[in-house]
Amino acid sequence: MDKGDVAWMMTATVLVLFMIVPGLALFYGGLVRSKNMLSVLMQCTLITAMVMVVWVVYGYSMAFGGGTGPFWGGWGKVFLVGVTPDSMAPTFTDGVVIPEYLFIAFQMTFAAITPALIVGAFAERIKFSALMLFVLLWVTVVYFPVAHLVWDASGLIFNMGAIDFAGGTVVHINAGIAALIGSIMIGKRVGLGRDNMAPHSMTLTMVGSAMLWVGWFGFNAGSNLEANGGATLAMINTFTATAGAILAWCGIEAVTRGKASMLGAASGMVAGLVAVTPACGTIGPVGAIVLGAIASSACYFFVAVVKQKLKYDDSLDVFGVHGIGGIVGAIGTGIFTAPSLGGTGLGDPAFSMGAQTWIQIQAVGITIVWCGIASIVLYKLVDLVVGLRVTEEEERMGLDLSAHGETAYHS
Repeated sequence: MDKGDVAWMMTATVLVLFMIVPGLALFYGGLVRSKNMLSVLMQCTLITAMVMVVWVVYGYSMAFGGGTGPFWGGWGKVFLVGVTPDSMAPTFTDGVVIPEYLFIAFQMTFAAITPALIVGAFAERIKFSALMLFVLLWVTVVYFPVAHLVWDASGLIFNMGAIDFAGGTVVHINAGIAALIGSIMIGKRVGLGRDNMAPHSMTLTMVGSAMLWVGWFGFNAGSNLEANGGATLAMINTFTATAGAILAWCGIEAVTRGKASMLGAASGMVAGLVAVTPACGTIGPVGAIVLGAIASSACYFFVAVVKQKLKYDDSLDVFGVHGIGGIVGAIGTGIFTAPSLGGTGLGDPAFSMGAQTWIQIQAVGITIVWCGIASIVLYKLVDLVVGLRVTEEEERMGLDLSAHGETAYHS
């Protein structure tokens, strides 16, 4: 093994944790009302802790356990049996390896952030016990198998030839679809359309989104699994796609509303990061700017127009940003990977944009169907067992006090 690769991957792993706590927690926390601030912080923190434990117990085995099935990795590494400090996990280059514990820890942070993303869709109204039970079931039935499908050498989508460098399908489409279904099944917040539900702290939201952008370099460049030119390509694309997306969102706001908002800049930032996630290792920096701008525009349309017309209450626009951004990014990967548009072409002189884009569309479709059907069943099951939603009285009081007995701010 190369000590430089190991040092970089250890750093990248910590950067992805930085995305969840404090990054995502503060981003979501600033967007809710002050009486629900701590509930969002608590949800992100406890989901992270629980998924880490589950990942070590059986999640890693289900995703990367060495089984040769197309849908899951088997039980060969339950409780990390057989893994030692001397065990090695392969990277993308023949002969280059990193310690398996490091690969386990890196993938563990991906498993932790994905269900944490979902909570923004039904923030301010879900029972804490219901959320934890749902996440436990959801990572088992949806996340672990889809991670195997996409990233394991024996996985169905992997062997279709789909490109998902850092998690467009596994993380963002998965989370976005589960979020949309959850927001519909749990129902709208009490007082929606009548009460003031503006973000209580755009300052914290900006701090959180900035932390997400910084941490995302671990997410994207780290997914190269080694410190080389491939990691630097993912790195520069994570800069440029995000910049293009911020400018696009704020530009649209300036034209349609007369003013560009901080909320729009933060939303565009996340939209660009989401879109470039599957593409960052195979497209060029200029293509990344265009992809980020296209995805940001699509996300804006869903947040500002489609959500209003369909009247579902995706509180913090998880589907509008992560779901739509992930879909546009995953499909756009097939287009912008083409050498004619500055991409790598996967090193294949005969790279076909049309053929690759069709593969990307199939991968997106499989993910949506798998996650959609499973999520509907799991939400219904959790509702039958513990009930999904807090009472109206608890919701009006705020989840900080009703669920956790504390408040974020004291006057």
